[in-house]
Order: sequence, then C-alpha cells, then structure tokens
Amino acid sequence: MKAEVIPEQAVPRGKYPHFKRAGDYVFVSGISSRRPDNTFVGADVDALGTVRFDVRAQTRAVLESIARILAHAGASLADVVDVTSFLVDMGDFAGYNEVYGEFFDHDGPARTTVAVHQLPHPLIRIEIKCTAYVPRPVEA
Repeated sequence: MKAEVIPEQAVPRGKYPHFKRAGDYVFVSGISSRRPDNTFVGADVDALGTVRFDVRAQTRAVLESIARILAHAGASLADVVDVTSFLVDMGDFAGYNEVYGEFFDHDGPARTTVAVHQLPHPLIRIEIKCTAYVPRPVEA
C-alpha cells in the first residue's frame, strides 16, 4: 500500500497522507479549502473580524485539490466511485450541490453528505473525502 503527501497541497494537520492506495483503490483523505500558505479559499475576514463565507468557492477549491491529488495517484475525478462530504451548515447545501454538479453528474460517484458540528478550523465550511477505483495494470 502506498501513501503519499503531495508538496503542492496544504500540509495535512496530522500524521496522515493526502491519499493512500490499496490495491485497485485510491483513498483520498478529507480535503478542505486550505491553501499551502494556510489561508482559505472562500473565507474572508475584514478588519473588524467579520467573516464572509463562500461555500461555492470552497467546494470548487476542494474538488480541484482532490483532482490534483488523484492525478498524483494516476487517476482523475472520473475514477471516483464514492464521495463523503461534510458541511458545517446544511444551509450551504444548495451552493455546494450546485458546484458539485459542475464536476459530477448522475453517472458519477455514490455520495453521502452530512452536517457536522465543526471542522478542524473555523474558516472551513466543507470537507470532502473520496475513494477512486483505479485498476493497476496487469503485469506480464
């Protein structure tokens, strides 16, 4: 089994990889909109501390990060068979669902979306993990 942390991605906040391959499956760890410099897409804080969230921007950033991670594993979003999405607020579901539909359609992966009390940072509104099926070439 191969596990990998990808340099162009935000460093995981714990001892885990961005993805792990097990046989023909690639498991992508939960990904947020955190950039490598530890800022966040879709979360702006003004001088008074008021936070403005954009779940569409966060969802897009997460799915684009997952696509980059999958590319390192020799896969793409087309190989994803299962997605689990975690939302801090189900009021964000419509925006998340709209952007999700830009990446996947009805022939895409199975999906579960759940609301959670909080995620690892207060500027994160969404986290997504997934599993891709990527058969290894048959060796002769």
